[in-house]
Amino acid sequence: AGAGPEPLAGRWFLVGMASRCGYLAEHSHRLEATAMTVTVLDGQSLDISTFRKLDGICWEIRQRYLPAQARGRFLLKGEGDWAGVDVVVGETDHSSYAILYYQKGRSISVKLYGRTSRVSDAVADKFEQRVRAVGLSEDVTYYFPTYGGWHTVPWEQGAPMARAAPGKGPAAGTEALQRGEREAHPHGFEQFVAPCHPQ
Repeated sequence: AGAGPEPLAGRWFLVGMASRCGYLAEHSHRLEATAMTVTVLDGQSLDISTFRKLDGICWEIRQRYLPAQARGRFLLKGEGDWAGVDVVVGETDHSSYAILYYQKGRSISVKLYGRTSRVSDAVADKFEQRVRAVGLSEDVTYYFPTYGGWHTVPWEQGAPMARAAPGKGPAAGTEALQRGEREAHPHGFEQFVAPCHPQ
């Protein structure tokens, strides 16, 4: 059953992701710990801040999930590849894990978030069952490293921060990031904050 927005508020860590994304397949050995904070706006929309450490700097990209007609369903606001992405909260207990689907056209990604950077085996099994149910396999399922020495998220540890044009929309933010530190891998960040769709 779908979940309302309020219990989703707070900090989440990206634990796993299943997607037929070429970038993920090519760079799976370089996955970095990724976290997000969720703020509920006007009791309906979600403001998402996603943080990922790249080259010693913690980058932030902000997104807005707009409420759809059904409970637990949202539309990712954005431009270009970001536009028209449906987000569905597939399953969550609010206190330890959430499984989200991201779909655009016929492409789908499944993400597992945890309130901590590790989840139980039972939750991981649920995630893998959900992945198989939408036609994805373990070959395209990736688990993200934990923060290790960072006992909390990096922005609480005084790590250098860089925001990808906050407040200007995710497309503008992504472009700003591409002009910055990641010229060699211009798509190295946004694949983790939006669905990665095969071309």
